[in-house]
Amino acid sequence: MLSLLSRWSRALLLLTLACASCSERQSPAQPPPPEGPNPQEDTALSNVLRPERQVFRPELLQNLTLPPGFAVSVFAQDLGAPRMMAEGPDGSLYVTRPKQSDVVRLRDTNGDGRAEAPSVVLSGLKDVHGLALHQGRAYVATPTQVHVVEVLGDGSWGSPQLLVDRLPDGGQHANRTLAVGPDGKLYLSVGSSCNACDETNEEHATLLRVNLDGKGREIFARGLRNTIGFGWHPQSGELWGMDHGSDHRGDDIPPEELNRLVQGKDYGWPYAFGQQQPDPVIDEPKNMTKAEYVAKTEPAVLTYPAHSAPIGMVFYTGVAFPAEYQGDAFVAMRGSWNRKPATGYKLVRIDFNGGQPQRFEDFMTGFLLEEGRAHFGRLAGVTQTRDGALLLGDDTNGVIYRITYKN
Repeated sequence: MLSLLSRWSRALLLLTLACASCSERQSPAQPPPPEGPNPQEDTALSNVLRPERQVFRPELLQNLTLPPGFAVSVFAQDLGAPRMMAEGPDGSLYVTRPKQSDVVRLRDTNGDGRAEAPSVVLSGLKDVHGLALHQGRAYVATPTQVHVVEVLGDGSWGSPQLLVDRLPDGGQHANRTLAVGPDGKLYLSVGSSCNACDETNEEHATLLRVNLDGKGREIFARGLRNTIGFGWHPQSGELWGMDHGSDHRGDDIPPEELNRLVQGKDYGWPYAFGQQQPDPVIDEPKNMTKAEYVAKTEPAVLTYPAHSAPIGMVFYTGVAFPAEYQGDAFVAMRGSWNRKPATGYKLVRIDFNGGQPQRFEDFMTGFLLEEGRAHFGRLAGVTQTRDGALLLGDDTNGVIYRITYKN
């Protein structure tokens, strides 16, 4: 009997293996998946193309393309990993370097358009990233804290004083950015801890607002996965921000978003993106259906190609550029790592008319090389100087570019 059972067991095993092998051989004959992105699928539609970094060389400037009349030069280089930037009243440029946990000061004392050697004005704040200058003080943000520092008369900084503590731990998006609004309050972007999840800390994926003395901390807006770049339109006073869409939904979804940020509003993440399109991958929210939740969220005003990774954003208020640039926004698109072909790796202009955004336009391109397989710059901070130039930082090659206009 045991011998008979053993023979039957061996026969059954062989039959199972044969069927499995048959199934594997037949799988290529199955109908191919449809071309293009399908929002009902997840990671299977996401490609990985991480353009290889090439070291910056001066001759690569010739690869950069700008509108007629504009020119680009190197303002500073060999800075390591510069991120956020702000200009002081004396023309000094202050730059955060999270990897070095410091802030440096750059000066162009002879006016030749190129900075002298940097000097460190603040050190020892681990992963310092966000930076804002206001009425003789500097506000700097680490993943979990905000400090305020006195800017001294000679341009150096005093000792940092703790202003805001116990921000949510960084998780996937640890880089905090901040700005002082027209209402004299500090606005602080706190990104999500994950790609797409139901956060356990309500301050994740928000824009916070706090008084300049550190009190009155509140959630200004929520549902913002990672709004690093934001600012107020110089004419309308409305607050605008660029938000990062989730990864692993496909090469072309979800898009990056330009949102009008209004107190008390929910901008959808993780349940919706773009024009209130439900995210098909995330689970249903608590106490309501996904459709019910999405209906209560704010749609994006404009969208931009997925995975471009917007970082710095600044509204142009200078007079050195042509008049049609007044009140427009410039956004540094850091560049993709998980779509094919690569996107981003450029500075874009948001054309505003009557205080309202009309379209995105390429402004400076050319950082991608070898048909998108390589790059010599992933862009981060962007700021305007008092002479009307734009400064644009690259935190992979440690270069800050200066963009000017000549009639």
